[in-house]
Amino acid sequence: MMERLTQYVEKLIDLAPSAAAIVVVIVLLWVINRLLQRRLSELSEQGFKRPLITLVISLAGVLAVILLLPVSESSRGQLLSLLGILLSAAIALSSTAFLSNIMAGFMLRSVRIMRPGRFLEVGEYFGRVTQRGLFHVQIQGEDRNLISLPNMYLAITPMKNYRDDGVIVSAEVSLGYDAGREQITNALSEAAIAAGLTEPYVHVMELGNFAVTYRINGLLEDVKLLISRRSKLREMVLDTLHGAGIEIVSPTFMNTRALDPDQPIRPDQASVRPQAEKEPIAEALIFDKADQAESLERLRQSLAAVQRSLEQAQEQLKETESPRMKREIEARKSWLTTRLEALQETIQEREKDNEQE
Repeated sequence: MMERLTQYVEKLIDLAPSAAAIVVVIVLLWVINRLLQRRLSELSEQGFKRPLITLVISLAGVLAVILLLPVSESSRGQLLSLLGILLSAAIALSSTAFLSNIMAGFMLRSVRIMRPGRFLEVGEYFGRVTQRGLFHVQIQGEDRNLISLPNMYLAITPMKNYRDDGVIVSAEVSLGYDAGREQITNALSEAAIAAGLTEPYVHVMELGNFAVTYRINGLLEDVKLLISRRSKLREMVLDTLHGAGIEIVSPTFMNTRALDPDQPIRPDQASVRPQAEKEPIAEALIFDKADQAESLERLRQSLAAVQRSLEQAQEQLKETESPRMKREIEARKSWLTTRLEALQETIQEREKDNEQE
């Protein structure tokens, strides 16, 4: 009985290094996860780095456990060979999509063309960026739904990135040859101004067989209102042209319908009175998650700025010898530390809310 108990104790002792390695790996993964949440919260690519770091630590932990197992050298070699075969098979089977998306993700991150909250148009997809991950980029479309686009698709597909300092909003309309170009240009420019656009200009796009196609363009400085201003521009084009007595109808339409020649194809003047300007609410409803992602990005940037200021204050404290200056720097450090903790807490709460959604 005593001999059997001794054998059990010896086996437990032999397994102790492997058990310790497992515990160390678990603790290390937990610590890394906490550090990424707390100390690296200012990085907008946190979701990109965390899976990669976790994967590397997990593989290193499995390797350490195998090396510490109380088995013979031949058995350990077989286990390592089996692990290598499994990794090689996994990489070979998933290398096309897996590695391609990872490399494309690094490329997209290096060119810095996408930030949370920014408008993006790729192929048939249009929306605002909400998240950048290891394998995909998530955007929120006009229907408020979330769309996940693989990094490889973004890398090989031409994309339109809307500038933050303003974009050109345009609308096209076909008018008959009987309407004067100068009159149409003035009316369309008034429509652009009424829609909240600046620096309007008109282009003649096509001289068709039956109608002339005009395009009115204007600068929208607040890009977040893009969806509403596009609709508003078309509304103002209708109202302004009808108000100026210009029929929005081509001769083809006139020839295919039996109408009184003296009856204009436009609403009554009473129905085209300018409407009171209303604050657009469509974007706030459509791009709620994109707004949250943009707000979180700004908080991370503020956190990084506070951390840099705190480091500078620490360096100044070491260099100065004046008691008065030291008191001022200490007071500033205290304020910066409080601000830092508040930002970290806010970022953690926002991240938890995003994960729950």
